[in-house]
Order: sequence, then C-alpha cells, then structure tokens
Amino acid sequence: MQMVAVDIGGTHARFAIAEVAGGKVIDLGKAVTLKTAEYASFQTAWQSFEASFGTPLPRATGIAFAGPVDGDVLQLTNSHWTVRPALIPSRLNVDQFTLVNDFGAVGHAVAQADPAHFRRVCGPDVALPDHGITSIVGPGTGLGVSHVFRTRDSYHVNATEGGHMDFAPVDRFEDALLAELRAEFRRVSTERIISGPGLGHIYDAFARIEKRPAHTGDDKTLWSAALDGTDSIAVAALDRFCMTLGSFAGDLALAQGANAVVVAGGLGARIADHLPKSGFAQRFVAKGRFEQMMATIPVKLITLEEPGLFGAAAAFAMEHTR
Repeated sequence: MQMVAVDIGGTHARFAIAEVAGGKVIDLGKAVTLKTAEYASFQTAWQSFEASFGTPLPRATGIAFAGPVDGDVLQLTNSHWTVRPALIPSRLNVDQFTLVNDFGAVGHAVAQADPAHFRRVCGPDVALPDHGITSIVGPGTGLGVSHVFRTRDSYHVNATEGGHMDFAPVDRFEDALLAELRAEFRRVSTERIISGPGLGHIYDAFARIEKRPAHTGDDKTLWSAALDGTDSIAVAALDRFCMTLGSFAGDLALAQGANAVVVAGGLGARIADHLPKSGFAQRFVAKGRFEQMMATIPVKLITLEEPGLFGAAAAFAMEHTR
C-alpha cells in the first residue's frame, strides 16, 4: 500500500510517498523538504505538499516527530507547531496513522535498512546481527539514543532519553571540561558535549589552555572549520568530540547489553570520514575487564540519506501491514 512518510524537525518537515507491505518499506519516494517557520501549522505544510504532489494523498501516514509523542498536545522542539494526535485523521484526511519519536524512527530505519546502507566504524566487519540488541546513538542538535531488540523474525524499537545521562569524564581534560560546564549549567548531561553545540564547549576549553579567545561564530561555522582543517583548535576539539562519542557509545553497549552499535544523527553523517581515523575505537573498547568483549562488537554508521522518513514509513508498516 502507499502511505505518506513525514519527518518533522524543529527547522524542517520532510515528506515522501512510500510503498509498504508485509511490515516493511518496499520503496521510498523522493523527499520534499519544507521549512517549518514558513508554515502556520503541520496541517498547512501537509496541504502544501499535497498541492505539489498534484493528486490527493494516500489516506495513511507515518509521522516521525522531534519531541515526546505522549499526551493530548505535542509541542515541536524549537518551533511554534503543535500536533494533536486525536485530530490527525480529520485534519490530514487519513484513515490510518502511526506517530513515533524521531529517534524511534531512526531505530526502525536501522532495523529495516539494507546492509549496503551501513559503513564500518570499528569492530568486526560483519553485518548487523539478526538477533539481540543494537544500540543507536545519534549526535545532532542534541544527542539521540534508542535501541532495537531483534528476534529471528521481528524487532522492537525503544526510543529513550539516554542523551541526558550525566557526562562521565575519563581523563584530566574532561574533568576540567566538566567543572567548567558545571559552573554554567549546574548539571551537565552528555548532550552538552556530544552534540552540535558541544563542539563549541570543547573548543573553548582548549582555547583557555592556550590563552586564546573563545569561539565567537555560530556552530555551523565552527564545524566547517573543524572538518576542513582551517582552525587547529577546532580540529583538536573534533578529535576530542569523537573520543567522547566513543566512550559514550561503549557505555551504552554495556548498559543495554548490545551486540552491535550504530551511529546515526546529522553529525554522524558529517564525521563519517573522520570517525574511523579518530580515537573513537580506542575509547569504545576501553572498558577495563570488558575490553576483549567490546572488541567483538561491530560498530556501524548508517548512511541512508533520509533515515527519519524511511523510519517513519517502517514504523507504519510494522503497525499496519504485518
């Protein structure tokens, strides 16, 4: 059957027509991206997509939503949009819908994506296991965390707020970084470091060591300088970012009992070339008595172009077409 896949973020809403059957995504059409700031509501953005499509949309939709999906009124992070789940059928003219957290959608994408859409970061160069737990960590504007529990013939996705766990430093530099951030935020979550804005916090800590000015540009400019090598402190901050991500991903694997780990998120895609050459792998396995076990865990990066859209379609397929 055909359905509308939607991925709603604070800045953009993405739409595509998908074909689903037997609990799986058969095909995902070309994505159409709209800016949330340019539309009064999700309904008016939906109508704009329908107008561009040229014919009435399928009467089914899977929606990935950047924020909690429990409650009568859902507030989109960093946007004026609100969504009332009870009104989705009437306002969007659909008979069936599935609503999932955005990183829950990424979990569905990990569960259903073809092996060709995963790139090795470290660990054994094997396909993701067909049973057990796959931990998923996704740095972006924040830090997304979820996991997939696979059985031989099915899977279950659990989206979490694991990015808000306390930051755990593992050396003197990170001790100092934590102390500085604690003075500003009181409680320092891992997301304060492993996220888009987190690179700036690391940069400023390095700048203080060399008695240089803190960064004054936006996060996008700083990330560009780190990735293209035009700012040596930004390069050092990126290396430290990858190390910290490795530590956290390893902690997640231990906490969730994972036999595989997938890196996702917008920043995951941006650092795809840098990550395997960084200190990520060393930090990932550095778990004392469990180092040998950690070295057996495959760590992949998902390379799907639109994992949120694909995952929204996959979540719908699992609920309505099995």
